[in-house]
Amino acid sequence: MAFMVYQEDDGDLSHLNEKLVGVIGYGNLGRPVALNLRDSGVRVIIGTHSDDGRRDATADGFSAFDLDEAVKKAQVNFILMPNEVMVQAYIDQIAPYLRRGSMLVFSSAYNVTFGYIEPPPFVDVGLLAPRIMAAGVREKFLSGEGYLSYLSIAQDARGEAWPVLLALAKGIGALKAGGIEITFEREAELDLFAQQTVLPLLYQTLTTAVGVLLDKGYPTDIAFAELYLSGELSYFFERMAESGLQALLQRQPQTTQYGALSRLERFFDNRLERLMELTLEEIRSGAFAREWTKENVDGLRRLKLLWKNQNALDIWDFEKQALDSLGREVED
Repeated sequence: MAFMVYQEDDGDLSHLNEKLVGVIGYGNLGRPVALNLRDSGVRVIIGTHSDDGRRDATADGFSAFDLDEAVKKAQVNFILMPNEVMVQAYIDQIAPYLRRGSMLVFSSAYNVTFGYIEPPPFVDVGLLAPRIMAAGVREKFLSGEGYLSYLSIAQDARGEAWPVLLALAKGIGALKAGGIEITFEREAELDLFAQQTVLPLLYQTLTTAVGVLLDKGYPTDIAFAELYLSGELSYFFERMAESGLQALLQRQPQTTQYGALSRLERFFDNRLERLMELTLEEIRSGAFAREWTKENVDGLRRLKLLWKNQNALDIWDFEKQALDSLGREVED
C-alpha cells in the first residue's frame, strides 16, 4: 500500500513565523531539537521540570521556564520527555494550560495510542518521530544529511495542523531524508515491535557468538573486534539502510554470499515467526503497555533484576577487557 513521503520542499518555515515553539523537556532529544530549530530561525523556549535541564538550556542561550509557564507562553508545544515521565507531567503541568488553537506535538505516539494521554478536542495534535538515535538528530542536521522520520496528525482542530507540523519537521532537519506519513497507532506498535524482536535477537546472537569464540580459545579483543567492536557490522547496517539488505549482500565477495546463504537454513526456526506474532499481539492489544505501567508502579523491580542478572555475566568483563585493549573509553 502506498504511503505519503514528505520532502524538504513540502515544509515551509513561514508557518512558524508568528508562533513560539516550546520544547518541553531538555534532555537527550530535547536539546538537539531545540538547537536545530533555533539554527533554522525558529523562536524557541524551553520547558523543564529539572534543575539540570534549566541549567543546560540557559547555558545554551535559551530562555528556560517551568513546564506550565512554557506551555502558557508557546503556541506549539513539542513534548520531548520520556514516556514514563510524560503522563504525570502532562496531567499536572501541561493539560491545564492548553489553549484553543494551540498545538501539541509528540516524538512518540506511545502515550496517546495506549490512552495514557487524551488531548482535549480544541488543540491540534501531531507526531514528529525521528527514526534515529537522539544524538543523530543534531549530527545529521549539522552535516546536512538529515534522517528519516514519521509524521502524523491525530487531531486537526483548525485545519492548519499539517503545514505547522511540516514546518517543524523541516526546522529540525527531519524532511531531508523523507518524512513518512503514518498513524499514531502504527508508530507506537512498530517502535515497540522492533525493540522487542530485532533488538533482543541481535543481542542474543552477538553474545552467543562471542561465547562460542572465547570457549574455543580465540583472543578476547580479536573475538569482540571481529563481531562488532571493529565497526564493520555498524557500517554494514549503514549501507543496508541506503540500498537494502539483498542488494548489499549481492555486492559482498562471493565467499561471503555463499557462506551466508548456504548456512541460512541452519538458523531457521519456524517458532521465531510465531514468537514475533505473539510479541506483536501483546503490543497491539495493550498488554505490554499495561505490563510496563505496572513495572513502573512497582519501582522497576523486574528491570533492575534483569540488569542484575545481565551484569553478572562474565561476557561483560571480557568486553571491557577488549575495549581497554583497543584503547576505547567506556561510558558509565
